[in-house]
Order: sequence, then structure tokens, then C-alpha cells
Amino acid sequence: MSHIWKANKSGLHTAAQRLAGGHLLGVPTETVYGLAADATNENAVAAIYETKGRPRFNPLIVHVRAGEDANRLAHLTPGAKKLMDAFWPGPLTLVLAKRPDAEIAKLVSAGLDTLALRSPAHPVAQALLDAFGRPFVAPSANRSGRMSPTCADHVIEEFGDRVPVLDGGPCTAGVESTIVAVGPEHAAILRPGPITAGQIEAILGHPLSQPTKGIQAPGMMTSHYAPNAPLRLNATSVKDTERWLGFGGTKGADLDLSPSGNLTEAAAHLFAYLRRLDAIPGPIAVAPIPHEGLGIAINDRLTRAAAPREAPRK
Repeated sequence: MSHIWKANKSGLHTAAQRLAGGHLLGVPTETVYGLAADATNENAVAAIYETKGRPRFNPLIVHVRAGEDANRLAHLTPGAKKLMDAFWPGPLTLVLAKRPDAEIAKLVSAGLDTLALRSPAHPVAQALLDAFGRPFVAPSANRSGRMSPTCADHVIEEFGDRVPVLDGGPCTAGVESTIVAVGPEHAAILRPGPITAGQIEAILGHPLSQPTKGIQAPGMMTSHYAPNAPLRLNATSVKDTERWLGFGGTKGADLDLSPSGNLTEAAAHLFAYLRRLDAIPGPIAVAPIPHEGLGIAINDRLTRAAAPREAPRK
């Protein structure tokens, strides 16, 4: 029996039933594939942490259909409403003050008094939210600290037959959502992503603030998104033992994120190409990526992927 399910009416019905039964499921979004569980089920959420080997101080993102669903779970500031109107559904996660009566498993917020909320733009994710009728959490469907999956096969590579996957094709964005903490007067980017700082500031009408220290949202650990192989960044030449991940037409590259220098294309290819090179013995060298626009998110993922591995914490 295949563990990759078609995203048709039958597949969506089966997927919704699986979530309702407290089980885990691979789910496509426009950013990366998520490991989904019923956000209201404490045991199901605990199974995510166990399956991924994820530290329990690292909170999860709650996926909802629209702003009205988010309003039942968190206090929406005027700034948050502006950002929802502009970018939802889409690759933007908002960290907001949690309502005391929010029907969400306690493990989701990792002891914080905030919730991270997103409305995914992928039609399969939206159809599953409709069929399930409740929010689900869906951190990237990979072992903690590893490269994120951008197609259904990547999820099977990570978990084998333990987790079935609803197939929605390759992810179009390829990097995780932008995360913004939105307070009554200030907003700060906690994780860069497809929605840039300039786009957010244009909607809010004021500059973003610097985030406070500490892990307030997913993707903030120093070591994250890592292949097994060592990673060397900003490489303008390659050593004999290295595999070369290029950008913008890098001569001699084993793979090029975007020969034309398109950052959107590069983001979509990032994790898939890292996985392909990681399957070949030897370190990986990565060509310089422009630190602008979507390149900021790409460089964030690469910097964390190249960081010394952190000892497991619980």
C-alpha cells in the first residue's frame, strides 16, 4: 500500500479522518510540507515532538482557514488585521497574544502566552482545513534540525511508512513562512521568509522593531535546516572533496539554485538541491547568495544549516 495519498475527494476524507483520530499526516503547503496533527489534541501534538525529536521549548504554528478562525484563538491587533488582509492566505505567520479560552493543546505554545498562526495558501491545505473542521499544527515534516521537505517523497525519506503523505506536488515557495510578532504598537520579524521586511513595513506604515532575545517562534534555533554533510558558505571556488551548490550561473557547480540569478527560483530549489548533494559523500560548498529580498531568508536558512550542531535539549 502506498503511503503517498492523492489529494482527491477520497484522499482528503481519509486524511481528515486520520487527523480526527489523533494521528500524524504529511501535508503540503506553499512553503514546505508539514507534519500535521490536530491542534486541539494534546496527545497528537505530543506525537509530533516525539516523531520529529523536536525540543519541547520550540513552539508550533497553528494553521487556520482565515482571520475569523485566528480571532477565536488570539487577540488580533490592528497591525495583525492589516497583515492578514494583505497576505493571508499565504506564507506569513503572526505571533499574537493567546486568548485564555483558546481551544488549543498546551504543548503547542511551548509555555508561552502567545500563539503562532498562519493561513496557508496551498489549495490542498485549505481543502484539508475545510474537511477537518478544526485547526492543525504542521511543523516541517522532517526530523528536528534537518532540511525541510518540499515534495511528498522527502517526507517518506524522513519517516518511511510511519507517516502517510497527502501529495500536493512540489512546494512553490520552498522556504518556511515569514514569522512576525505583532504587538499593539510594534512588530518584529522573528524568522525571515517569502514575505519581506519591506512588504510588511509598507502595509504597517512604520519600521519594524528588533526582536527580543529567546525562542519565541519556530526556526529560531542557531542550528537548523542542516544536511548531514558539513556546509561551507560564500564559496567562490571549490575544494577537491566538495560538492558545489551554485547560484546565478556558477561555472563548474554540481547544481545551480538559479542559473539566471532569480531568488524566487533559488528558494524553491534550496532544500531539494541540498538533499541531492547530501546524498553524495563529501562536504558541500555554497556560492554567495545576494543578501536582499528573498535572499535574506535563503541566507538565514543556510547560516543555520552551517552552524555547529546543538546538543539535544528537552
